[in-house]
Amino acid sequence: MKPAEAALRRALDSADPAIRFYLLYGPDEAASQALAMRLGVALGADAERIDLTGQTLKGDPARLADEAASISLFGGKRWIRLDPVADDATDAVAALLDAPAAGNPVAAIAGALRKDSKLLKLVQGHKAALAHASYLPEGRDADQLVVSLGRELGLQLRNDIARRLAAATGGDRALIGGELEKLALYLDAAPDRPRSVEQEALDALGAATEEGDLSRLSHAVFAGQPALADAELARLASEGVEGITVIRALGRRALQLAQLRSQMALGESIDRVMETAGRAIFWKERDQIAQELSRWTPDRLATAVQRLAEAERQVKAPGYPGHALVEEELLTIARAAERRR
Repeated sequence: MKPAEAALRRALDSADPAIRFYLLYGPDEAASQALAMRLGVALGADAERIDLTGQTLKGDPARLADEAASISLFGGKRWIRLDPVADDATDAVAALLDAPAAGNPVAAIAGALRKDSKLLKLVQGHKAALAHASYLPEGRDADQLVVSLGRELGLQLRNDIARRLAAATGGDRALIGGELEKLALYLDAAPDRPRSVEQEALDALGAATEEGDLSRLSHAVFAGQPALADAELARLASEGVEGITVIRALGRRALQLAQLRSQMALGESIDRVMETAGRAIFWKERDQIAQELSRWTPDRLATAVQRLAEAERQVKAPGYPGHALVEEELLTIARAAERRR
């Protein structure tokens, strides 16, 4: 663990009174959510949590400081979770940091922020605030995440088992957690009665199998196969997999393709890019990713990443037709890739 992350965890786990505002951002929002919950755990199960959104504060920038200074009706501890947040909440955060007092800490969760983000610059320059970027784990880091989360549930996972789960979930902490919880229930595992996980258990639950993950949808979208993408969306929806989970999976694939495509823009061939990627690419998906790379330019991928990020923000908005929006956005991207034929 890097020193900066260790310091952040210490501050969260002790609910450090010197820190008023935690900005948890980056593409791995599940990791940011998990970090935010450490603050709640530190304050105790009886602590009152106030949930706000950046959109709410945009129209009432004084509210955040007011909530941070207010006292619980029953005199207990309080904390504020701000989710989602972006630059439109900068004035509200500035008012909080400039207030003479603020007894209730704030954990704010954002997606990817630009380096020139006004909110990020504000937080990084203030002694009463901490900022931390969470990135999706890859390769060995993803495997270790699976092992670590499994251990908390009483699951003992070999490296090959952890690698299979990490690859199938794309390193998404929320998806990994869901699969591990199913395994713990199936094996009757708990911290005080650990159980070893074997391949048979994964097969029995359909965990980390081709039928249960999102790889076919990702390939259909970025390889320009809208009919197949439509069918996969219907299949996943019938299994209860839709909305934010689907958008984030496609966002991770878009970011992965963008990184690989940037290497090609420097003159490297697809074969060379795939070779140097190593374990960052699941071996079963190498041919698929190579096919997808041939259909996209760096600029077009940047646009796809932005569209998916915007779609996620809209899905989170109250009253928004999430499933319809996701379906429309992904089919639009698939048709754009199809036109590259």
